[in-house]
Amino acid sequence: MKALRYLNKYFFKYRYLLLAGVFFIICSNIFAILVAPIVRTAIDTMADDIKTYSLLSIDRAFLLSHIGKLALFFGALVLASALVKGVFMYFMRQTIIVMSRNIEYDLKNEVFEHYQKLGAAFYSSNYTGDLMNRISEDVSRVRMYLGPAVMYTINMFFLFVLVISVMVSINPRITLLVLLPLPILSVTIYFISEVINKRSDFLQQKLSNITTFTQEAFSGIRVIKSFAVEKWFRKAFENETEEYRKRYLELVKVNALFFPMILALVGLSVIITIYVGGKEVINGTFSFGNIAEYVIYVNMLTWPVASVGWVTSLVQRAEASQARINEFLQTEPDKVEGGVQDFSFSDSIEFRNVSFRYKADHSDVLKHIDLRIPKGTTLGIIGTTGSGKSTLARLLLRSYAPTEGQICLDGSDIQQLNLQAYRKLFGYVPQDIFLFSDTIANNIKFGVAQGDLDQTSVERFAAIADVHNDILGFPKAYQTLLGERGISLSGGQKQRVAIARALAREPEVLVLDDCLSAVDTSTEARIKHNLKPVMENKTSIVISHRVSSMENCDLVVVMDKGQIVESGSIQELLRAEGLFARMAEMQQQEEGISVE
Repeated sequence: MKALRYLNKYFFKYRYLLLAGVFFIICSNIFAILVAPIVRTAIDTMADDIKTYSLLSIDRAFLLSHIGKLALFFGALVLASALVKGVFMYFMRQTIIVMSRNIEYDLKNEVFEHYQKLGAAFYSSNYTGDLMNRISEDVSRVRMYLGPAVMYTINMFFLFVLVISVMVSINPRITLLVLLPLPILSVTIYFISEVINKRSDFLQQKLSNITTFTQEAFSGIRVIKSFAVEKWFRKAFENETEEYRKRYLELVKVNALFFPMILALVGLSVIITIYVGGKEVINGTFSFGNIAEYVIYVNMLTWPVASVGWVTSLVQRAEASQARINEFLQTEPDKVEGGVQDFSFSDSIEFRNVSFRYKADHSDVLKHIDLRIPKGTTLGIIGTTGSGKSTLARLLLRSYAPTEGQICLDGSDIQQLNLQAYRKLFGYVPQDIFLFSDTIANNIKFGVAQGDLDQTSVERFAAIADVHNDILGFPKAYQTLLGERGISLSGGQKQRVAIARALAREPEVLVLDDCLSAVDTSTEARIKHNLKPVMENKTSIVISHRVSSMENCDLVVVMDKGQIVESGSIQELLRAEGLFARMAEMQQQEEGISVE
């Protein structure tokens, strides 16, 4: 139960609902217990009246009429008690179950909020399916503990206290004999609960694996079909689900032991009641009404006792799920999320001896980077694949923090600056374009606060990105709904919509990370021409492996193996006859090759 202690703050938050629920549970149990004394009184009264009228030789028809009236009277009392009990049970569920739904809502929001605080390093080391499972399946299992498990546990406690108190007040010895089988159940639960816990924990992990596998299959369905490996994926999915099925059936078998055992123990209690009670009736210390009353009490305990196994299973599953949620919630956000200092951008961005590695045991991806980017400058970053170009952009955007050195904005370490305000400076177009399953217009508006952008502005930014005419070619134009990740657009169209989205923020710094790789050189030229007036007096960072992308850059830095090996204007770099010049020559030769 250690992991579930985390939920105590929510119990306190909704304490009034919980306390009201406890009150309604007590009331419902009081009226439930009233049925047994009513039945006892009815049986004893009718038995005494039959005996008395028999001695007085009363007319049989009158006796039957009298007994019928008594039965109707006591039956009405039983019905009234049941109705009142039902009303209180309704309010019991309207408080405790509502409380569990409210906590589920709060917990899901807390998990999702924490997801948003975590940096890129966390997401690169965790599977999407597992993260989805924690906020859906795990939270749902925790809710079953917060609602049904808590409700039935409280109900069982008060019902046991009330019923056993009444039974002891009638005959302590018979009560002890009748309830003797119950400790056996407690011992059984003690030994089986650990097995349930282990198997539940394993099942949750297997379910996460299935979710991850399914999510990847759906995301990569085009690749799967292109390689015609549907059968392999179907077989792999069957293997995953078969393992889950086997493990789940093992858990079901353990749970299945509870109910037959409980019913057997309850049946044993009824037999003891009738046998011992019958002997006491013969001795004159017990009545037939008492036997009926005890049988009712034993049966009233049947469901609470039977629910022990089910509730135990719910609690153990919830404990395993909450442990997984706690593990995630205890993951501290990267230090890139810190900083509260206010600022304004007026001078330059500087990389001061910056080095970076993704993990402590990995080698440096960037090594001793020194770079100054004055405001209003267009910087070009070029290099071979794996040279660290994109990593440089991620550090600038504070997706990661430098392992060594500092990145400064107007002389202030960016780690000390307010993160949300800092990121609002940037318009970023990454290599891997992500568009949402929404309209094209809403995707372009996405980066603007609350999507507050009129249609004219949306079209203007789309025109700058040279995608306006393409959009007008769709049947619903800007209201065209995109598929998942923008699957209904071509690669070049997705890149240009992403550029329009970045421009819509009207950023101080525009970062284009190799985002024109899917467009032809003429389209690239038009986009660069359109960007000139928009980004005048603003800072642009163009990352590419194409030499042609560097044409309008004031400064170009050449990267190789995580280091800046050359820097200067295009003319200076060409005259230097270094790596940049070799790349330019090679690309020029490639573009000159024609296929006959």
